[in-house]
Amino acid sequence: MNTTLHHDSHTRYRGKTAVITGGTIGMGLATAQALLAGGARVILTGRNPTNLEAARRALGPQAQAQVLASDAASLADIDALAATARETLGHVDLLHVNAGIATLEPFEQVTEAGYDRAFAINTKGAFFTVQKLAPLMKPGASIVFTSSIADEGGMHGMGVYSATKAALRSFASGFAAELVGRGIRVNVVSPGFIDTPTLGVADATPAERAEFVRLGDQITPMRRHGSAEEVARAVLFLAFDATFTTGARLTVDGGLGQNLSPAHE
Repeated sequence: MNTTLHHDSHTRYRGKTAVITGGTIGMGLATAQALLAGGARVILTGRNPTNLEAARRALGPQAQAQVLASDAASLADIDALAATARETLGHVDLLHVNAGIATLEPFEQVTEAGYDRAFAINTKGAFFTVQKLAPLMKPGASIVFTSSIADEGGMHGMGVYSATKAALRSFASGFAAELVGRGIRVNVVSPGFIDTPTLGVADATPAERAEFVRLGDQITPMRRHGSAEEVARAVLFLAFDATFTTGARLTVDGGLGQNLSPAHE
C-alpha cells in the first residue's frame, strides 16, 4: 500500500468514513489508500470488472475497505450505493465524487450516444450521487468533486468533456450554497495532466496516450505530469483541513491553468 500521503500516525483519519466514486484506479484509488492508511473506513466504487478486482487485490483483505461495483450513470446503482453506505458506514464524512469519463474527439465526430453518456456519468451521476448521500452527512462533513482544468477555456477535441466539467463546477457551487447551512462544505479539485493508468482517457490508443504524455510535459510549466498521490493530497486537504473553505476550486496542474510563462531551458 502506498503510504506517501500518511502524515504523522496511523490514526490521522481514525473514525472517519468516506465514499469515493470512481475509486478503483488512479486518483480515486490513491485517495482511498491514503484514507485507509490513516485509519478511515472507505467504500470505493467502479464499473470495470478488471479494475474492481485489481483494487481488491491492491487493498487486500481490509475490513475497513469495501470495493463496490456501481455505475455512476445508473440511479438504481446510486440508490444501492447510498443504502450500502447507510448500512456499513452509518454516516459519511467525505463524499469524493471522482467518477468520470473523457473522450478525445473533434466535435464533428461526436455521436448522440457518446454525448449522452458523458453527461450521464460526469454530471447527472454526480448530481444524484450527492442528492442521495447528503442525508448521511453531518455537520463537519465534506464533498469534493474531481473536475479538470478543462472546466474552463477551450481545448481541441474536448468540447463535450469540458462542458460536462463546467456543469460539474456549477453544480458544486450550487451544492455549496444549499448545504452550507447544514455545516457541509463542498469544493472542487481540478487536475491537469496526471500520471494515471489511463491518463484520464480510457479509450485512447497507446500512440495517442504517448502523445498525450509528451504534450502534457511540454505545455505544463513545471515540465512534468502530476502524480495521483499529489491530487489525493489536495482532495484530503479540502476534505479535512480546509475547514473555512467552501465553494472553492483548487487546481493541481503544475501551473498550466495559471497563464505562467516559464523561461525555456
